[in-house]
Amino acid sequence: MINKQEAEAKLKKYGQEHLLNHFETLSEKKQKELLGQIEEIDFELVNNLYKNADKIDTSNDEISHMEYSDKYKLNDEYKKYEKIGEKAIKEGKLAAVTMAGGQGTRLGFDGPKGAYDIGLDSHKSLFELLCDNLKEGEKKYGVKVPWFIMTSEENNEQTIEFFQKNKFFGYQKDKNIFFFKQGQLPMVDTEGKILINEEGVIKLAANGHGGIYEALVKNGMIKKMKELGVEWIFIGGVDNCLAKMVDPLFVGMAIDKQVTVACKSVVKDNPHEKVGVFCKRNGRPSVIEYSEITDEMAEAVDENGELLYGESNLLCNLFNIDAVERMGSLPLPYHIAYKKAKYIDKDGNLVEPDSPNAYKFESFLFDTFGTLDEMLVLRVKREEEFAPVKNADSAGVDCPSTARALYEKYHKLI
Repeated sequence: MINKQEAEAKLKKYGQEHLLNHFETLSEKKQKELLGQIEEIDFELVNNLYKNADKIDTSNDEISHMEYSDKYKLNDEYKKYEKIGEKAIKEGKLAAVTMAGGQGTRLGFDGPKGAYDIGLDSHKSLFELLCDNLKEGEKKYGVKVPWFIMTSEENNEQTIEFFQKNKFFGYQKDKNIFFFKQGQLPMVDTEGKILINEEGVIKLAANGHGGIYEALVKNGMIKKMKELGVEWIFIGGVDNCLAKMVDPLFVGMAIDKQVTVACKSVVKDNPHEKVGVFCKRNGRPSVIEYSEITDEMAEAVDENGELLYGESNLLCNLFNIDAVERMGSLPLPYHIAYKKAKYIDKDGNLVEPDSPNAYKFESFLFDTFGTLDEMLVLRVKREEEFAPVKNADSAGVDCPSTARALYEKYHKLI
C-alpha cells in the first residue's frame, strides 16, 4: 500500500489534495482505508468523467423502430420454443443474476432493498419472492438454477446476514447462491472535487447497473458459471417481484433465433409514459430515454395503430455467457446523476444538503446493446411479469401497494 507522502503526490497531480486534510484525526484503520482508496482509484478516469460525462452529442443519431415478438401471438411456435428452453434448463445451462446493490431508502426502509416486505400476508421479502420463482423452476424442471446476487459495498454484509437469518430460503447456499459486489466510483461536487464521507474516507457510490458485466468477470462469477456448465444468464433487478427468472420460452426463443441477448418489454401505458423504450440507433439495438423522444415520435403508430416506440424496457434480460464476458471488457459510457449527498467540508463539519449537490457516475446495462447486430425483444403482459417496487406508497405508482396488488392478482391470492 502507498504511504501518505506517495498519496499526497498522487492527489496533487489531480487537484484532490483536500482528501488528506483530516488524515491525522482518523483512526489507524481509517487511515489505511483512505490510503487504500487513493491507491486504487483511477483519478484520471474520475476527472475525465466529470469533464465529459453526458456530453456525447446524440442529436445526429438516426432513431428507428425496432421489431419485437409478442408472447401471445407466437401461435404454433410457442411450444417449440418452450421445448428448446426446457431442455437447456434441465441440462443446467441457465443461471440467474439479481442486481441488489440498492438500499430501501426511498421506501423508508433501513436495509437492503431486497429485504423489504411489500405487505403480503406471508410477509415475504423481495428476495424470498424471487427465490420462490427459482424453487418453482426446480419443481418443474428438476434442477436448481444457480443464483448470483450482486450486492454493493454499502449493503453486502447486511444482505448476507439477511440470507443467513432466513436460512437462505432453503436454497442451499454453498451450492446454489453466490454473492459478489458491484463496482464503485467516487462522488464529486460541482467543482469536480471528490467528496469525503462521514467516516473521513472517500465517498463512493455504485457505478450503475452497467457495472454488472465487469463485476461478474472481475469477481470470478463468470468462471464459476462456466464450471457449472452455464450458457445462459438471466439478469434482472431485485425490485420486480413478478420477474420470471426461469422462463423456458424466453430461453428457447433466444437459442432458436441465435441471438446472444434477449430482453422483455411491456407496452407503454400511454405515449408519454416516462420510461426508456427499445429502438434502433444508427441501425443497431438500443434503448432510448423518454427525454430523447419528440412528441411526434412518442405518438407515432404503425399500420395496426400500435406505438412505434412503445416497448418499455423492463430490465429483464437474457444473455449468452460469452456475450457477458465480452461486455465485461468493454469501456461503457458514463452518465451523470445529480444527487443529494452528505459530506465533510474543509473544516471537518458534516454537511447535510437540502438539495442535490453532487455528481454520481453511472453506466447503464443497455449501453452495450449497440455492439450487437441483432437482439430479441419479447413483449409480455405487465400484469404477469412487471410489478416493480421503486417508490413509497405516497407516489401511488410502482410502489409496494401496486406491486402487492399485481402479485396477489397474478397468484390469485385475492
